[in-house]
Amino acid sequence: MRKQLIRKEFAEFREKGELTPSLVFQDPYMLDFLERADTYSEKDLESAILREIERFLLELGTGFAFVERQKRITFDGDDFYIDLLFFHRRMRRLVAIELKIGDFKPADSGQMELYLCWLDRHERQPSEQAPLGIILCAGKKRETVEYLDLGARGIHVAEYLTDLPPREVLEERLQRAIEVARHRLASSPGTDVALPITAVHAPRMKRRPRT
Repeated sequence: MRKQLIRKEFAEFREKGELTPSLVFQDPYMLDFLERADTYSEKDLESAILREIERFLLELGTGFAFVERQKRITFDGDDFYIDLLFFHRRMRRLVAIELKIGDFKPADSGQMELYLCWLDRHERQPSEQAPLGIILCAGKKRETVEYLDLGARGIHVAEYLTDLPPREVLEERLQRAIEVARHRLASSPGTDVALPITAVHAPRMKRRPRT
């Protein structure tokens, strides 16, 4: 299902030159470089990300620029805080990121919608597209996410991994990277390149011992 969506959006990208969220956002995000302890809070996770902001930006992908942490927004006299705020240059969109140390809950999407509405009204510039949100959580139930149809509302729910992921996840990420590269080459004028996307094997990696 996701592979078909990516192929469709690649075709639209070649025709219109517009980069869509599905081609930019990932799932999962590998944050093993943060070296977190077994128990930590959302504030601990945010602080660790900011200490390793360069590596976090590399994991997010090309085009992201850091804007602000704990962005304060106000509704009816009540203050709320967006954990991390980024801007994606190619999409020309603000991207709000909320960190959750537990599993995704439907109420999390309502909170993100509120943030995106505020950003759209008060921060979005005339030349920009509507803001997007990423809810970065420790786990999610895929059927729940599918029923909520969050993509239509500009919200992407993704898991993060603080340990090296299973081999299957690495293989899937490698296959997707090759797929992206193949389509980028194919969309370049005068290019006739075919990269294989089958029989891809992830490199052997050792888990970092816990201290």
